[in-house]
Amino acid sequence: MSEPPLDRERARAAGQASAAEPDDDSGLPTEEVFTEEVFTDEAADEAAEEAADDTADEAADEPEDAPVDDSGAADGEGPRRRERRERAERRAAQQRATAIEEARREAKRRARGQLVEEPKRLSARNVKGLRLIIWSIVLGVVSVALALVLYFAPAISARSVVVTGVGAVTQEEVLGVAAVRLGTPLLQIDTGEVADRVAGIRRVASARVQREYPSTLRIAIVERIAIVVKDFPDGPHLYDRDGVDFATAPPPPGLPYIDVDSPGPSDPPTKAALDVMTALRPEVVAQVSRAAAPSVSSITLTLTDGRTVVWGTTDRTGEKAEKLAALLTQPGRVYDVSSPDLPTVK
Repeated sequence: MSEPPLDRERARAAGQASAAEPDDDSGLPTEEVFTEEVFTDEAADEAAEEAADDTADEAADEPEDAPVDDSGAADGEGPRRRERRERAERRAAQQRATAIEEARREAKRRARGQLVEEPKRLSARNVKGLRLIIWSIVLGVVSVALALVLYFAPAISARSVVVTGVGAVTQEEVLGVAAVRLGTPLLQIDTGEVADRVAGIRRVASARVQREYPSTLRIAIVERIAIVVKDFPDGPHLYDRDGVDFATAPPPPGLPYIDVDSPGPSDPPTKAALDVMTALRPEVVAQVSRAAAPSVSSITLTLTDGRTVVWGTTDRTGEKAEKLAALLTQPGRVYDVSSPDLPTVK
């Protein structure tokens, strides 16, 4: 005896549902592999079964169709109505099977989704550091832009050059050597280079160049001061405290002469004689007419009234200068301070 059509359809739907269910032993070959952490198949299947049970319970709550009497259906139901009813039953069975399969997959997705770490949020310290970096970049850009504006802005260009400290050196000479073109932006003027050019003047000991915003360039010079003079065939040469021959001109009144073989800043006897002259008190220097230094160890001074000072070496020069100032108040012709511990007057 053959099975009724309804039973065959139900068996077919059950077979489709069981075929749609994945084998627990084989895993989920169609699902992608998670590299971080994945639930085991037993846990995923348990969650899927719970979801399937819930779906089945909901389906059970629905009113079931009244039992069908096969004999009555065969007698009172036509072929077309029976075919439509069977199609409806097949669709219902397929929908239930599909719902069960989707419930299992959804349960596994939820189970795996619990292991996915949420993206880390930036901490307050990181946000503060990021803001600091952004503000630093902004300030750097603004500073560069401002520097470029000031570098090329004609509003802060050199419209006047002021020279201070001139005496024997004229202002026109300084301006000619400085060679600063009026109208040049102040930031484009190399103050060091201008100072080096001005310091190249023989009578200038040092030069300093400063920008005075918005439109002035100031040049301050210090002239060399003659300490001693030496006669040469072309005329008297003036020497400053460093031994620099900075001018050939008549000496100021009362300027002492120096007697050395090769005067200059690198000559040891010249440096020794100048050290003695710069260590003397002003009232004593005014009495000196000549400083002789054949060597660094035999320095002598000749005063304007003919008296002689035996100085010796440059050792303890400060003490010797103090002793000489006291000895010159005593009568004598030769004052020996070569040994400051035992100065003598003859």
